Amino acid sequence: MKKLKFLWIGRLKKPFWKAAAEHYLAALGRMHGLEEAVLKDAPGGLAPSEAAAWEGRKVLEKLGPSDFLVCLDEHGKAVDSVKLSELLRTWLEDPARTPCLVVGGAHGLSPEVLARADLKLSLGPMTLPHELARVVLLEQLYRAATILRGLPYHHA
Repeated sequence: MKKLKFLWIGRLKKPFWKAAAEHYLAALGRMHGLEEAVLKDAPGGLAPSEAAAWEGRKVLEKLGPSDFLVCLDEHGKAVDSVKLSELLRTWLEDPARTPCLVVGGAHGLSPEVLARADLKLSLGPMTLPHELARVVLLEQLYRAATILRGLPYHHA
């Protein structure tokens, strides 16, 4: 079973974000192997660009040469759920690459991480807290996986 790899900046502190993320991780994990790494937030007191750069270095250290890097970014490509399912199929069918999805911290992803991205994906034009973006991404990946399997979760 091909795995999905996730790199998250910062742990989920609020119980409701944590519960929602765990729910979708469990559901998605029944269909695909999952690998998660939670990377530490930048130290307090740094300017936003310095915090993003600090966190970006940690992300780049965790990437493998065969990772297909998908970065969530407000300026990325917006897709609907069916298109995401098509992308997911493509990622999972590539024997040489492992899909690695990254959600940055409160200050987003550094230019260096975005430059390394194979795909920049947007959840829409509105800015979301990074905790909510993580949950929405997981739900949409679960939805995409159910579309691929013909399960009745997606009603379009």
